[in-house]
Amino acid sequence: MAVYHRGGVKGRLLAGILLCGFALAACGGPASGGGNESAADALNRGLAAHAAGKLDEAVAAYFTTLAKDPKNQFAYYNLGEITQRGNRLVAAEAYYRLALEQDPKMESALFNLAIVRTNVGVAADAVVLYKQVIAVNPNNAAAHFNLGLLYRQLGQTADAQTEFATAQRLDPKLVAPSPSASPKPQASPTPTR
Repeated sequence: MAVYHRGGVKGRLLAGILLCGFALAACGGPASGGGNESAADALNRGLAAHAAGKLDEAVAAYFTTLAKDPKNQFAYYNLGEITQRGNRLVAAEAYYRLALEQDPKMESALFNLAIVRTNVGVAADAVVLYKQVIAVNPNNAAAHFNLGLLYRQLGQTADAQTEFATAQRLDPKLVAPSPSASPKPQASPTPTR
């Protein structure tokens, strides 16, 4: 089962990740590749390739990042996003969990892990994860919307209506779907084409 995509968040998260990467690069060493490339430089190279749709190059750069900085949550997260788009859900889940080991409140990793758990049929896990997203950011309309969809699927219609109302209050474009509607496809809030 796919879920709602938060289009406006994509640009903000990409900008935040890029700013973080550039700030690290400014402190971390030379901007050129090769043996002297810093983890931040490798991450920036990966983000650029990821944004350009050169996923093989992005994956290689993210692995270089992790070789130099094994706790880089952004490299793990972006590997999760790439594997999720490739429908390799077991790998995506593993990468998101590694990102969350570094930062348990990484909103985008929690959100996408909830999507993965929904897609593999474990709605109860997804409910818990969306609640964690909302605890980190109570104004995440997409999390409220997707939680409403899960509550509806689980037969908890009152809770579903509450979540749909919250989602619509936060983002008026979000309207509770008819009971027979299925969730909208998701695209992750990381660098994309």
